[in-house]
Amino acid sequence: MSKHYIIPIFVPHLGCPNDCVFCNQKSISGQQKMITKEDIEKTINFYLENIRDKDAQKEVAFFGGSFTGIEVEKQEEFLQTAYKYIKAGKINSIRISTRPDYIDKTILKRLKKYKVETIELGVQSANDYILKQSHRGHTFEDVKRASKLIRWYGFKLGHQMMVGLPESTRIDEVNTARELIKLKPKMVRIYPVLVIKNTKLEKDYLDEKYTPLSVVQAVEICKELVPMFVKKGIEVIRIGLQNTDEITDPNNEKSEVVAGPYHPAFRQLVESGLWYDSIVNKIKQLNVKVKKVQVTVNPQDANNVIGHKKENIEKLKEMYDLDLIVKQDKKIKQGKLELEILERYPEFLEEHN
Repeated sequence: MSKHYIIPIFVPHLGCPNDCVFCNQKSISGQQKMITKEDIEKTINFYLENIRDKDAQKEVAFFGGSFTGIEVEKQEEFLQTAYKYIKAGKINSIRISTRPDYIDKTILKRLKKYKVETIELGVQSANDYILKQSHRGHTFEDVKRASKLIRWYGFKLGHQMMVGLPESTRIDEVNTARELIKLKPKMVRIYPVLVIKNTKLEKDYLDEKYTPLSVVQAVEICKELVPMFVKKGIEVIRIGLQNTDEITDPNNEKSEVVAGPYHPAFRQLVESGLWYDSIVNKIKQLNVKVKKVQVTVNPQDANNVIGHKKENIEKLKEMYDLDLIVKQDKKIKQGKLELEILERYPEFLEEHN
């Protein structure tokens, strides 16, 4: 299976009709000016020169803003620029992200003409009240209508949802995941809400009207959501915002993050937490006092089993006085594990025989 590379083109706040409470696209993307055709060519050429695997799948992705809300002439210019690389055989496809209320048949026909393959919708929540509180400017009915149209026209559908929006609860977020699953996306992104500078949410946070999730709270919610999507064959392509010079530790003076569940390895915290729970559940089913176990997993899973900074190994030792040995075997299917008891504590009767 060939590798897949994304060539990201950021179009900050282009096409957005309003400011969501959590959003400052210029901060999130690090992009302070509107892009040009020349900027797009320069970015694509840079990536093509630095991707060594010439057989890899390469996709130009227009991120940020609401691509299909841009004036049509600009859309055409951006798409034509990327499309000429498809015609030249240098890239394979184009992906865009946009708002659900900026999708209709005319728009989809235009995207189809330029070989766009994937459309990601910023959904954020399935609860109309929460969408209104976040100043999204659309309803979940818009999401359902747009999702069905996108799939009908043969595009790959992606969804983006958020956890920790103002007045949203764990139940709201679980319900959002359930509603998105019904719409059959191919992929999903899950973003815990961070408080970004120069947003309405920053003002609410400073006025003590909004309390962001802690890292632990955000991880626990995402641990509940991820298996829901995976079980239905929906790929979770991102958990947490991309770590950049701007989206980094709030204690860094250059950071645009004021507060919230920021962590440079947020996805690993979620996936490691799921592995920890799985291992503990398997050990509890054994119904014996285990001293040392060996877990055999696919090499791709080993780091997450061990945990961020060996967190799982240390937590098992602290909580259960248990030594965990992690063995790697390519024959083990990703996401699966084999557990073997290497040593157990003697039972009370055995101690006194």
